[in-house]
Amino acid sequence: MVIDFHTHAFTDSIAEKAVSSLSKTSGIAPLTDGTVKNLIEFMNGEGVDKSVILPVATKPSQQVTINNWASSISDEHIISFGTLFPFSENILDEAERIKSLGLKGVKFHCEYQKFFPDDANMYPVYQKLAELNLPVIFHGGWDPLSTDIIYGTPERFAKAVSDNPDLTFIIAHLGGMKMWNDVEKYLAGKFDNLYFDTSCLSRYISPEVFYNIIKIHTPEKILFGSDSPWDKPSDILKMIDSFELSDFEKEQILCLNAKKLLNI
Repeated sequence: MVIDFHTHAFTDSIAEKAVSSLSKTSGIAPLTDGTVKNLIEFMNGEGVDKSVILPVATKPSQQVTINNWASSISDEHIISFGTLFPFSENILDEAERIKSLGLKGVKFHCEYQKFFPDDANMYPVYQKLAELNLPVIFHGGWDPLSTDIIYGTPERFAKAVSDNPDLTFIIAHLGGMKMWNDVEKYLAGKFDNLYFDTSCLSRYISPEVFYNIIKIHTPEKILFGSDSPWDKPSDILKMIDSFELSDFEKEQILCLNAKKLLNI
């Protein structure tokens, strides 16, 4: 089985507009039309069995609507996380509602939501999510949207992860897009409650650096992810398959670690 732990889709009504806008920002041509239906079709062609969709609320008013939609699309092919907007008034109540909806975790995006992951004002939220047994996944490092400030740096994540040992953290893009030296310095292999995913790496990292971080952090803490529609799962799968890893280590990355976190 292959579980893609990092994918994106949108409601049918906004998919075209959302994908077009994100494509313009990133300069990357999308591989799907942004709908859930097309994501499933694409993943079937790429050899992916299940996809984890990671929605992002870019303002407080979006939380409820997005989380309701995320719950409605979950089926045998789709597993969805919920989203919270940092510092919104009802954030703890919405965290509990995410749990009640059956969503499997919470997605934050420091660059889009403009907050530092080690902001102490977020710690009550992290504590609540730990109590609810909901893992959190963050965009890590640089993003095409980034300006002079990168909010989600490996150094800041290291403090957040260290200060909140009961919460399971997942940092996308192998801990910090385009910040690989800092990933090794501050994060890789240093925390029991920290996972990385492999999303969108076929264009941004050399196989040598990719493999080195996997070995330091260990395969049991790596989750396969593509960042679809912005990268092809098959390209990342080929990279992983080329590494000197045992069959069991590859299986950990491709599905076993995900099954553990998602309780499936």
